[in-house]
Amino acid sequence: MEVQEKIEKALNNIRPALQMDGGDVEFLKYEDGTVYVKLLGACGGCPMSTMTLKLFIEERLKEEVPEVKEVVQV
Repeated sequence: MEVQEKIEKALNNIRPALQMDGGDVEFLKYEDGTVYVKLLGACGGCPMSTMTLKLFIEERLKEEVPEVKEVVQV
């Protein structure tokens, strides 16, 4: 399985939690250990979005996809 496929699979596992709060995440690209995403819906304008990105999305992706070094919001 390619890194991109593993990232998509991991994000699909994360989505329900984000959607419960009216948000979502869109995978844009993977490059040199960095995953680029866009936070959507309620997550896009939420003051806690940085924490959601780093403490939830990034941590989960690192656990499930060892190649991921960081997650960046575009």
